[in-house]
This record gives sequence, structure tokens and C-alpha cells, in this order.
Amino acid sequence: MRRTVFEPDHELFRESVRQFVQRTLVPLDEDIRAERMLRREVWLEAGRQGLLGMQVPEEHGGQGAGDFRFNAVIGEELARVAAAYNSIVSIHIDICAPYLLELATEEAGKRWLPGFCTGELVTAIGMTEPSGGSDLAALRTTAVRDGDSWVINGSKTFITNGGHADLVIVAAKTDPERGAKGISLFGVEAGTPGFTRGAKLDKVGQPEADTSELFFENVRVPASHLIGELDRGFVHMMERLPQERLSCAIANVAHARGVLEETVDYVKERTAFGRPIGAFQHNKFLVAELITKLDVAQAFVDQCLAAHVAGELTAVDASKAKWWSSDVQNEVIDGCVQLFGGYGYMREYRVARAWMDARVTRIWAGSNEIMKEIIGRDAGL
Repeated sequence: MRRTVFEPDHELFRESVRQFVQRTLVPLDEDIRAERMLRREVWLEAGRQGLLGMQVPEEHGGQGAGDFRFNAVIGEELARVAAAYNSIVSIHIDICAPYLLELATEEAGKRWLPGFCTGELVTAIGMTEPSGGSDLAALRTTAVRDGDSWVINGSKTFITNGGHADLVIVAAKTDPERGAKGISLFGVEAGTPGFTRGAKLDKVGQPEADTSELFFENVRVPASHLIGELDRGFVHMMERLPQERLSCAIANVAHARGVLEETVDYVKERTAFGRPIGAFQHNKFLVAELITKLDVAQAFVDQCLAAHVAGELTAVDASKAKWWSSDVQNEVIDGCVQLFGGYGYMREYRVARAWMDARVTRIWAGSNEIMKEIIGRDAGL
């Protein structure tokens, strides 16, 4: 079925993104997996190609596109190669960007946004804590006002880009007695005394992504690094989570699509008992099911993307897109592993790596159980 959410300009842009991926990322793929982080040279090249500042105004060095569909194109093309590449870049352009563009002070915006666009300043967001998981209201990290500064103490975990980010948006309690109504956001720069990082976490999948623990011990940041309104950090996060969840859904479908296309080619070529394994009815029916489920998921995600561009995407629909696409992604890739047989269990094959990479999508950005809770509440339950 022809997709109608994109216009000719988006498809032209897709070709340039695809060229960037093939020219810059693919040749370094094995090295990036071994090093467990995206090299700075890739960030800088992405900046030179204009991929990091699509939503940033021109006066700050961006393209000022004002159309999230360009971000969606970037996410799709990165995810088709490896889920982690989208994870790494989307944290920067889809998740951190709105906080800096919409909530940071003018002084901070001038300080951070030009480097954000060039790749000289890589960002991460510190929400999740060791004891909190999806419960953002249960934060233990604190920020206490001291003259013209804030002093931050606490820790974060599972932070994508955490090990090499130049700027981390940190959620902290500024009024602990008020629970969720006492959370604020701060920009913490690399090199700030007291800000340290743990070793890169040893994940099951997505080795390309630098995922780390962060520690804050009497970290002092200027008052101008407060992002958004004091004590309204939880509201700011909730308002921006639909875009994050849509970004996840877009990547989930694209990631599964790339693997499924490879699998269809494989079952046409691999023979058993004298004929291609795709000719056996069971395998043919399995492929038919996987294609259909993915196409149906794509249609809903595209509608959510169109709604977001129109300013109409709801938190409930974003939750539906996130949980459904991640479930379908995992089901599709698991089916692909089965079709590859023993080779599907070998890390040298992309299908095996994709299978490991996909599992986390049912957990992060709010677990799928949380997504269902949101949807159920909307139904009045």
C-alpha cells in the first residue's frame, strides 16, 4: 500500500540520508559495535549534512524545517541499518531538542544550540533512576538552590549517549515534599565538577549505543541552566513524551521492515528438500502474516505521524503506537529468526543482532504495561 504521509521533499531528503548512512555509518559498523559508541566523526559528518538541526531555527545554525516528518525520515533510514543508530540520534534530535528549543533560556539556547546542530555538542536526557524505572514521579535526584546556582545530587541509569554526551538534561526534585509537582529540569555540561559517569552498561542488544550510569555529587550549575519552569519538570516531560513514543514507533516499524525484506530474499534463495524454503506452505503463510502485520502497524504509525505534524497527536494514541509497534516488531523479527534457522542464531547475521536489539523497545520510553495503563485509563477504567 502506498504511503501518503510523506511528500516529494521528504523522499528527496530520504535519498540524502540514505547516502549518508551508506557512506559514513555502514563502513564503520563493526568498529562502532566494538567500541560501543558512535564516533564523534560520525556526529560531525551528520552535522555537516544538516541532519541534526532540522527543527532548530536558522539563527542557531539549524535548518528550521518545522516539520517532524524530516526527523521521521532520518529515524527510518537509521533504524533500517541498526536499531541503535536511531536510538543514538533520536535521543538528540527528537527527544532532547524540544527541551532546548522550547524551554531553555535564551542565554542557554545561544550557548548550546549551535554545537547541537554541528555535532560538536551531543546530548542525552537523564530521567530514569536505579529504583524508579517508568515511575518518573519517584525521582530521588535532588537540586537545591544556593545563591545563583543549583546543587544537584543523585544518579541516573540506562542513559543512552550517557558516556559521551556533552550536555545532559537532568530531572531532579526541587521540592521533594510535592512529589511529581516538585520536579525541575537542568542542563548539566560535561566537565562540571562532581558530574561523573559509570562504565558503559553491558546490554543484551544495541551494542552500538553508549548506555551508561550517571552520578551527580554536589554538581553546581548556574540558574540559567534551569530548563523550563521551576517545579514543572514533570509536566514538561509528559507534554513531550508523545513525540518520544512516536519516534520509537517509527523506528520499530522501519527496523522490522529492513529485517523482513532481507528474510524474504533469504527464503527465496535458501533451498531444502530440492526447493526454496519460501515455497513451503508454512513458510509462505508465515511471511504473509509478518508482511500484513507490519503493513497494518505502518498504517497506524503513519496516521500518528500525520496527526503529530498537525498538532493533534494525543498521549493515548502515541501510547498505542509505541506498544503495538514494539510488539509487532518483536514478533516479526522473531519470525525472521525462525526462517533463517540456525543461521538466525548467529551474531554475524543481522537478523540475530536485530532480534536482540528489538527486545528493549517493549521496555523503554515507558514499558508496554504503562502504555496499556494509559490507554485503559482513557477508556474510563
